[in-house]
Amino acid sequence: QVHLVESGGGAVQAGGSLRLSCGCSGNSYSDYCMGWFRQAPGLEREGVARIDRDGQTTYSNSVKGRFTVSKDNAKNTLYLQMNSLSPEDAAMYYCAAHAGPYCYSMNNANFPFWGQGTQVTVSS
Repeated sequence: QVHLVESGGGAVQAGGSLRLSCGCSGNSYSDYCMGWFRQAPGLEREGVARIDRDGQTTYSNSVKGRFTVSKDNAKNTLYLQMNSLSPEDAAMYYCAAHAGPYCYSMNNANFPFWGQGTQVTVSS
């Protein structure tokens, strides 16, 4: 049983940066695989980044080199640092989790725990 709450979304100009946070409640946080997904209007939800129990990360090709996922186990918090944002990055961003220690593929069905989402808007 995990409760996830995202924060840090907002409006930013193209080329700017945002850092999203996801607070996690639950006594098994350190053993979970944590991921970030996003969904823009009219498009399917896509996986953005993930991080496993040991800190190994995976990124989608569309954000690789611009986004960085990390976590602070002491604070039970997941982060997504987003740099060089473009209008194509505008979407609702969700954090998600599943029990670890190993990460499954970034398919929506593999992640049973989801936050409510935080909106990211990027102006040109």
